[in-house]
Amino acid sequence: MRNLILFENETRTNLLPFTYTRPCCEIRLGILNIREKWEKAMNGSGSFITQDYLTDLYDISLSDKNYLINGAVLPTPEVVNQILQLGVGEALVNNDELIAALLDLDQFNRLVDDDIEVFSSYDLSESQSLIKVNNLWNLFTLLDWSIRWDFDKITEGRTSEPLPESNTLIGSPNWLFIEKGALVEGATINTSAGPVYIGKNATVMEGSNIRGPFALGEKGTVKMGAKIYGPTAAGPYSTLGGEIKNVLMLEHASKGHEGYIGNSVIGAWCNLGADTNCSNLKNNWTEVKIWDFEKRALLPSGQLKAGLFLGDYSMTSINSMFNTGTVVGICCNIFGSGFPEKFIPSFTWGGTNGSQTYLIDKALAAIERMKNIHKQPFSVEERIMLLKVFEESARYRTWEKKSDTMSYLKAARDN
Repeated sequence: MRNLILFENETRTNLLPFTYTRPCCEIRLGILNIREKWEKAMNGSGSFITQDYLTDLYDISLSDKNYLINGAVLPTPEVVNQILQLGVGEALVNNDELIAALLDLDQFNRLVDDDIEVFSSYDLSESQSLIKVNNLWNLFTLLDWSIRWDFDKITEGRTSEPLPESNTLIGSPNWLFIEKGALVEGATINTSAGPVYIGKNATVMEGSNIRGPFALGEKGTVKMGAKIYGPTAAGPYSTLGGEIKNVLMLEHASKGHEGYIGNSVIGAWCNLGADTNCSNLKNNWTEVKIWDFEKRALLPSGQLKAGLFLGDYSMTSINSMFNTGTVVGICCNIFGSGFPEKFIPSFTWGGTNGSQTYLIDKALAAIERMKNIHKQPFSVEERIMLLKVFEESARYRTWEKKSDTMSYLKAARDN
């Protein structure tokens, strides 16, 4: 197998808060994450060049020949073909951005030490398609392509489990794939606009209405009466209910109740309270402004529609409402009536009536309880990673006195 090393560059900042807790290539975009797509496309095994504080969770594996691949790029056939034609010491670039390179072990070590000759580089031809996750909204605008690519790769040469007669299928049965152990009863599934994939041991309850492209991960659940419009994808152990349109939900994410979420990304281990809703279209039909972590400002996105971007381990209370293009960091607990701010920093406790810092020890204790309930481990490495993110994200919590760490810890003690 080819040795693949997926690396990050400045795009990583554009994908916060989801890249606080994982490399770019570990974002599950469709059925597979980006690393898994490259592994299938190149018959390889992937590892990582990522942030220092993530290396205990995402380490690197070296070989005699190493394909370095930009972890925000998706494996179109044209780009994969050009990468496979690279010789040792050669690179593929696009507008001066490194897309991929092939290095032997000595070259890689010299590269790490900033002691290597310039690559023999080739510009990606304008006729070749490059699909890259450049910003937050690409995580839902690229879902259609991603679900179709994953569906073709995963189902090729395989036979789906049969669809029970209690269901109604509209469209081609060739675009429906049900894995072993999945329970699908009394649902209406429409594949006319794209494929529908139901993962291993997943459950689709009676009364559900699903339009493709749609993907449900292993042991995921679609609850009774859910209305799901594609392209939408939900990771393993996720729960979907209410009305959902063009949404990416990562693993262990839960939106199990009524309420509308559209053009949104919901992080891992998030829980949306009953009747949580987001706006995804401004009343004046102008482009949505979205928080930029580097510029620390709300900037035009060029998108007419954008909803909620909710970082890992964040929770909302019942009847929560989010304005168009709201970005919420990781480990937030959002509650209160009305619309909160359009940017909510990581480790925030509160809402429209004011916010405080969510103390790290209390945040970790809540995560541990949640994972224990789901019989999932909470490793020392994960705890250390979250401690690092707590420190890194402090710059965005404007109520904190950066020069006196104890001041905000004391102010938030009663959280």
